[in-house]
This record gives sequence, structure tokens and C-alpha cells, in this order.
Amino acid sequence: MSVFELAVLGYVIGLTGALAPGPTLIATIQSAIRGGWKSGPQVTGGHIIAEFVVVILIAAGIPFLPAGSSELIAVVGGVALVVFGVMTIRSARNATLSLISPSNGTQSPLIAGLVTSIANPYFWIWWFSVGSALLISSLASGIFGLIAFIIGHWLSDLSWFTLVSLSIHKSRTLLGDREYMFILYACGVLLMVFGIWFILSGAVLPGMSKNT
Repeated sequence: MSVFELAVLGYVIGLTGALAPGPTLIATIQSAIRGGWKSGPQVTGGHIIAEFVVVILIAAGIPFLPAGSSELIAVVGGVALVVFGVMTIRSARNATLSLISPSNGTQSPLIAGLVTSIANPYFWIWWFSVGSALLISSLASGIFGLIAFIIGHWLSDLSWFTLVSLSIHKSRTLLGDREYMFILYACGVLLMVFGIWFILSGAVLPGMSKNT
């Protein structure tokens, strides 16, 4: 893949993860109720800090992977993508932005983004299954490929959480429950498509095992 394609892939896959209902989304909505649309980017900043540490840990371990492990990781990551896709579609049926009540706390949105990311099991499962496979794939294009993928991934988080906080700030005129549900359905399907592609390709990185 080209660097641009990796950035697009990072954005699309990252968006499917960001859209999943979870603690970070709740933190974004609660912070936006108290602090306005700027809370979204601030929560994203905390989320990025958590992901940066995880990415460094995964990337640091990649050179020490045994030969042939990239194919196994690709298949495992593909299966995980399909599973997350099914979970996303199922959660979309009852997804709503209107059932989350504001908090009376004064926690910083940045800290909220960091804490809710670290405390979310989905975050760790995603990065050590799907995320690790994608990082290995991006490294086939060198360090710039990995950087492009990560930047695309982080831009998806920033755009989504900013949209949510802006929508809350504008009394949800930009994003309602129905729109949110359809977006989740679409992302669930995309997750499954990418997962099947990973599984069928087997070795996403031709020759990767020769370099490990």
C-alpha cells in the first residue's frame, strides 16, 4: 500500500473503533455538556496519549516477532475485525446519544480521555489484535507507512469526537440518534469487509517474515 492509502485505511478503521459506544464517547458527551465543543478535541488528546504508548510498545516488539508470525497475526486480526463488526451492528440497534446524563464532576476532558481509554477493555483487545496486525501491515511501507496509518487513525478520533461535542453543544442538531445508528451499521459492515480481506489475504505483508 502507498503512504496515502495507509492514511485512508487508518482513518476508516479508526473511525469504526471511535464510533463504538464506550467510556470515551460518554466522557466526550459529558464534557461537552459542561464545557462546549472544545471538549471533543481535548478528550481526543487524552485518548491519543494512551494510544501513543500502546503503539510504541507494539512497534518495539515487532522486530522480535518470529518468522511467519505476521501471517498468524493477520488472520487473528481479521477474525477480530469480523467479531467487532458483528458487535458494532448488534449495538447499533439500541444505540442512542440521548440516554447519557451530564456529570457533576469537574474532571479535565484530557484526563477523562486518558482514563476512559486505559480503563476500557475494548481498547486493549482492539490494539493487541486488530491494531497489531494493522501496524505490521503499515510497516511494510517503512516507518513513514506506520506514521501515515497512525495519523489517519488519530484524525478519525479527532473528527468523530469533535463532531459529537459540537453536536451536543448545538443541541444535537448536527447528529441525532437515527443518524448515529446508521453510521454504526455502516461501520460494522466496513469492519467485517476489512476482516474478511485480512483473513483471505493470510499474509498481508509479502516478504515480511523474511525481514523478521
